[in-house]
Amino acid sequence: MNALTETRFSFPRQTNYYKGKVRDVYSIGDDLLVMVVSDRISAFDVVLPRGIPYKGQVLNQVAAHFLKATADIVPNWVLAVPDPVVTIGRRCTPYKVEMVIRGYLSGHAWREYSAGKRTICGVQMPDGLRESDPFPEPIITPTTKASVGHDEDISREEIIARGIVPEAEYVQLEAYTRALYKRGTELAAAQGLILVDTKYEFGNSHGTIYLMDEIHTPDSSRYFYADGYEERQQKGEAQKQLSKEFVRQWLIERNFMGKDGQQVPEMDDAFVNLVTERYIELYEKVTGHKFERADLSQVSSRVESNISQWLSANGY
Repeated sequence: MNALTETRFSFPRQTNYYKGKVRDVYSIGDDLLVMVVSDRISAFDVVLPRGIPYKGQVLNQVAAHFLKATADIVPNWVLAVPDPVVTIGRRCTPYKVEMVIRGYLSGHAWREYSAGKRTICGVQMPDGLRESDPFPEPIITPTTKASVGHDEDISREEIIARGIVPEAEYVQLEAYTRALYKRGTELAAAQGLILVDTKYEFGNSHGTIYLMDEIHTPDSSRYFYADGYEERQQKGEAQKQLSKEFVRQWLIERNFMGKDGQQVPEMDDAFVNLVTERYIELYEKVTGHKFERADLSQVSSRVESNISQWLSANGY
């Protein structure tokens, strides 16, 4: 199968091109962004050497689903989804923090906790928790947004003290984050899932805060299956997850955590296909919709054509 790992398009009125870890972003004029969600996959802030077919489509369509389902809580950046891997939306000035919210002790928070730490991003965590236990109430653990290298944990107090986000706006970001997570947990529960943790990114345009990028996708979120959760916790067993964590675990087992000098292990066809199937499983489970596999035979030209048609039809 073809994986879309890179795009280098040129559109009328294009003013900039940015290649992120997963997304290729085209600026059109002063007010428009075209975001192409590639099949690149990253872990530990490193882009892995092989793309995952259909991953971009899963991410883009899951995000579109949940952005629509939360538009009553906070305005979002989306104007159109002209292709399974493309979202076009309003250009915002991004806040330089990612708003991470955690309802359960898992992933990075668990790694910190099991190392003996009881504070993360200035937030106190209670003693006596086991991996995958719920927190008494969800905690917000923001990170700085690094253009290169690793994102870093940061406290609410430091964000405000350093002027990274003005206090009044940061308070609003926290309120939106909690409301979005509450909605996300309700939507997940309806599908037999637990939304363990997730992150949100926000931007500002002409004084209005917008929700940007992706939400509640396997790249930005971790889900447990609700069925059997309590039993597994009581037995001290690992929870059944729907997330990218299994990719991280596969890498950890092969001595890779993105640190200097470590070599990315080879991803064979069987593993790549497994990751594709896991992403598709997540799409169907979290949205409740059947995944329709897009034609990958000429994926790059398909994407370019659909973007060009939308831009032309909308005066660009």
